[in-house]
Amino acid sequence: MFGMGARPLDEDPRPIKPATVRRVVRTFSPYKKKVAVVGLAIVITAGLGVVNPLLIIAVFDRALFGGLRVMQDLRNALYRHLQEMPLRFFTTTRTGEIQSRLANDVGGVQSVVTDTASTVLSNTVTIVSTIVTMVIISIPLTILSLLLLPLFLWLTVRVGKARRVVATSTQKTLADLTAITEETLSVSGMLLSKSFGRQSFEIGRYREENERLTGLQIRQTMIGRSFFALIGFFFSITPALVYLVAGWVNSNHVHPVILSGMLVGFTTLQSRLFFPIGSMLQVSTDVQSSFALFDRVFEYLDLKHDIVDAPDAEPLVDVRGSVELDHVRFRYEEPAADVVPISPEAVPTEQLREWTLDDVTLKIEPGQLAALVGPSGAGKTTITYLVPRLYDVQGGAVRIDDHDVRHVTLESLGEAIGVVTQETYLFHDTVRRNLLYGKPDATQEELEAAARAANIHGKISELPDGYDTVVGERGYKLSGGEKQRLAIARVILKDPSILILDEATSSLDTTSERLVQAALEPLMQGRTTIAIAHRLSTILQADVIFVIDRGRVVERGTHDELLTTSGLYARLYEQQFQDQVIEPDSSLR
Repeated sequence: MFGMGARPLDEDPRPIKPATVRRVVRTFSPYKKKVAVVGLAIVITAGLGVVNPLLIIAVFDRALFGGLRVMQDLRNALYRHLQEMPLRFFTTTRTGEIQSRLANDVGGVQSVVTDTASTVLSNTVTIVSTIVTMVIISIPLTILSLLLLPLFLWLTVRVGKARRVVATSTQKTLADLTAITEETLSVSGMLLSKSFGRQSFEIGRYREENERLTGLQIRQTMIGRSFFALIGFFFSITPALVYLVAGWVNSNHVHPVILSGMLVGFTTLQSRLFFPIGSMLQVSTDVQSSFALFDRVFEYLDLKHDIVDAPDAEPLVDVRGSVELDHVRFRYEEPAADVVPISPEAVPTEQLREWTLDDVTLKIEPGQLAALVGPSGAGKTTITYLVPRLYDVQGGAVRIDDHDVRHVTLESLGEAIGVVTQETYLFHDTVRRNLLYGKPDATQEELEAAARAANIHGKISELPDGYDTVVGERGYKLSGGEKQRLAIARVILKDPSILILDEATSSLDTTSERLVQAALEPLMQGRTTIAIAHRLSTILQADVIFVIDRGRVVERGTHDELLTTSGLYARLYEQQFQDQVIEPDSSLR
């Protein structure tokens, strides 16, 4: 079947003879220079194949990791800046908005930076080397290939600006969605929606905002797609244009003639060039869009810190605990420059109140228990905000041990003052970690001693894991009184020289109130205490009572002294305890 004289297929081939090899080499010898050039080109081409992996290594080891470090530094700087913002900022800004700036905005910037680093580096090398080679082959054909590139660059800038506008709206909507999530899926928000039967409303509100976000994201993605499709179309037909021009040049005998090898090589370079150019144009629009995210991050970083250490600030040392407000004036919001003041004659006198605190002067001696009493909104809590310098006064001065708090370091001021508020905040962490917030290096014995002093050690011992029990979101595994006593134990560990009690028992039942008052007794011993309370029974033994009304101190004195004046204090006392026999609460002394 192989034919006459055919060799069977399974027979071993004849060995290569050295003479045959020599004859083959002699055949190529007239073209040895050209063969050497081809060989060199092959070696260079093979070597260039190693460049891409090396570039990838460089990108990952330097650019990408360096980019991630930049984002880490940016996130740290933003968090540090927010930690130093005054309380005013947090009372006027939603928590979800702040979280969105830290997570969504910085995260969006990070993805653009890391993707851009690798894309720009690799594509730049490809584009530059390819264009140089194309110029060497044919300058006219190179100009033809890149003729519309300036127009594309201009259109890219326009598309980038449009995407930047949409990106800003997208991030704002994402922040709104984050805020809704934070507010409604917290324990407090969930209790509210369930108790009012508003789950369907919240679901609808979330769905509506989510639909708006999705629409913006789709719009952001689709902006410029037709433009990039046009670019792709132009790049796909450019090789045909090059062949057309080359054919016209050769057919009309225009010099220099474009050789077929030159033409094939040039169009090959074109195909190598167009993809990275398109990728770079896409990256350009992404980078422009990312500036919307940078703007939002920098907007927070540019916020002014109102409460900072003065250049001449000194630490408080050997704090005795005297507290003085000297002709203090304060209001939370400065009037806008374009707001025309209302004529006093146009508003009833009882409604006029320019200042939250107006010319307030009071003095509390070291170790005294001072009570702040007055109607809701009178300015009592504001006074307790000014002492630890959560806000700065607009007039007068607040002094501790005769030192203006504006000339005292914030760190030492924070160490000297302890606060127990009505709304106790506990971290979603263990009892131990919550207590250690007051003294990070406290021993187990110190923790137990503070808990016993606050009448909470017994309850902690009954918990499943004792001091290592997780208290839940905002401490919701504990009752209101238990949370308050845990907060008191935390302040006992801190051992401040000045104690502020901001209505610490007003939301508790009678039993819990008595337990908390008993826990306060060891905390108040030997330190200056400023107490706010609507329940007058908690301040009957105060050394001095300051009655605040509409931002002014209208009365001062002891309980007995103020009852004899038949003033505001006496009226408040009568309204609350008209049908009760009130005995002094000895636990407060």
